[in-house]
Amino acid sequence: MCSDNASKLKKNFASTAVGLTRDLRAVLAAFALVTLTACYSQVDEPDDGTNPLLYEITAPDGSVEGWMLGTIHALPDGVGWRTDKIESAIAGADMLLVEIADLEDRDAIADVFAELGTTHGLPPLLQRVPPSERPALRDLMEDAGADPSNFSAIETWAAALMLTRAGSLGSAENGVDLVLAREFKDRDILEFEGAAAQLTVFDELAEEDQRVLLSAVVQDVETHEEDSAALLSAWLSGDEEALESFTTTGAMADKEVRDALLVNRNRAWLGKLAGLLKGEEKPLVAVGAAHLVGPDGLPKMLEARGYTVRRVE
Repeated sequence: MCSDNASKLKKNFASTAVGLTRDLRAVLAAFALVTLTACYSQVDEPDDGTNPLLYEITAPDGSVEGWMLGTIHALPDGVGWRTDKIESAIAGADMLLVEIADLEDRDAIADVFAELGTTHGLPPLLQRVPPSERPALRDLMEDAGADPSNFSAIETWAAALMLTRAGSLGSAENGVDLVLAREFKDRDILEFEGAAAQLTVFDELAEEDQRVLLSAVVQDVETHEEDSAALLSAWLSGDEEALESFTTTGAMADKEVRDALLVNRNRAWLGKLAGLLKGEEKPLVAVGAAHLVGPDGLPKMLEARGYTVRRVE
């Protein structure tokens, strides 16, 4: 790749990386909770109050070992989410455990994104969706101000993320994990996987599964604002049933995609989390809310290891 093209690609990737980690549009709304940022327009806080998912982890002997907070990785300005119980957990934690620790090193994330997301000799992006979806994809690229030729060397998963970021109104600067990391600057901050490992999850998806993601972005153009607002409302109110539904519909209904982006990652994280819980320091685990709901969520996995996980929000 010539240096000019590389520079342009890195700029595009860097723009996307500002939102990492972490939004596929509303059909992929679960990814806003799993790994990516979400885009929102005008949203209203839930009528029944703000109550994001917060769990207390108790060892078999009854001692409190830590807390888990379900996050969302991008928010519009002015969305309040800090309840008294969340503030108490923040104050009581000795360390923070997040998906990616150094979210503010955007150049490094962009470099990883560009390296993993670029391959020569790929078919044109329009050919990577069914013919019926090509007009909508072309319109989406035009709306994003993107030249289709710029995607000739961009892998399908990366293109999906880049197109999703176009028009995003939620800011990663307001993302819960980033806000918390800034507050824990004088305490230890540990990570489950880091940017390279997280993006490798996408990079290692089979091409057919990457195309599931891209098709979902295209299909959701019409309804993403409405569905994204519903996602934010579910997150703010801590509606476990609604949040779980986002992890089993749309592209996440595809078993291979769901396993790769959610289930397998939870299993990989469990060992590290269980090891930390055996220590003297109490962690605040702040990960996408999708990782905390349903039978494959971290709370259920911890319970299978003998811990008591109680929702306190």
